[in-house]
Amino acid sequence: MSDPKTVRWGVLGTARIATKVSSAIHSTPGAELLAIGSRSPDRANQWAQQHGASQSYASYQEVLEDDRVDAVYIPLPPSMHHEWTLKAAEHGKHILCEKPLAVSANQAAEMAAACQQHNRQLMDAVMWVHHPRATAMKAALTDGTLGTLKRVTSAFSFHMENWLQRPENQLPGAPQQIATLEEAIPYELRLQRDLGGGALGDLGWYCVRASLWAFDELPERVLATARFFNDVDFNLSGLMWFSNNRVASFDCGYDQVWRKWFEVTGTDGSLVCDDFVNPRDPQKPRYWTHNGALESQEHVTATPIQEQCMVEHFSTAIAQGQINTQWPTIAVNTQRVCSALDESARTERIVELH
Repeated sequence: MSDPKTVRWGVLGTARIATKVSSAIHSTPGAELLAIGSRSPDRANQWAQQHGASQSYASYQEVLEDDRVDAVYIPLPPSMHHEWTLKAAEHGKHILCEKPLAVSANQAAEMAAACQQHNRQLMDAVMWVHHPRATAMKAALTDGTLGTLKRVTSAFSFHMENWLQRPENQLPGAPQQIATLEEAIPYELRLQRDLGGGALGDLGWYCVRASLWAFDELPERVLATARFFNDVDFNLSGLMWFSNNRVASFDCGYDQVWRKWFEVTGTDGSLVCDDFVNPRDPQKPRYWTHNGALESQEHVTATPIQEQCMVEHFSTAIAQGQINTQWPTIAVNTQRVCSALDESARTERIVELH
């Protein structure tokens, strides 16, 4: 018989990111990877054998109907998050859902409400906030080290055309190695608006989350500008105004070199992390603080794998019967801001948040 404190996981879909999360489930005490569901029986069986799931199903629904499954991880395209989160909650499953949480603020709110109604945990799969480095950085933001916080600046980007040239990034279903962005459109969900694609939800979500994390509130209004390709934001720059004369700005996109950094600036100092999304060197998670005398200090924190930190926090809460209400709140708030930024970029006007 399974340990009653063991949280048994099911995965809906075989997306690439599911490989990392499944590995984290295996590495986390008190977590067990039980089931994988795919619309393709062959793909489900193959994935189960490769990643150590004891049960494979030829549909997502069958995973939800397995009474042994306590929690599900949803790495499906964003356009499918709303439907399958509602179904998972109705079947009594706790839900770890990839970002962006949904394709609209209304969908995100409905997902959170459904999980609350069924007393199920909902959390978006933003990993970096669960790592000890994030805890250490947050302490530096709140202990007076930087003085009064004034600004957050961040960026997250990669060059998609270069990324497509790498053999390991062969897109599922594509007949050959993709050479151009136009050829990638039918196979790359990031380039399809109806699936929830676009740089803002894919990359900018992290930058928005970092700003909300630093300032502990929603912005009052936002402004964004974007370059569109196939009706998705291929790159986007955003500006967010907060109370007390605080500002956050960011850029994200698929047409620049790999970047994943943020800076939080105060009246007495600044904090810089050049790889906040995930450490370049997992054995040296680091950040820097700078004071008014232009003196710098490097800080290195503990070295657990951040995917495992996320799974551990989620599984522990479930095993202890402690629903964390802050996790769905911050996910919905991030979606609200992203939806406002998307509206701003498409209407070319400032959008107020109420």
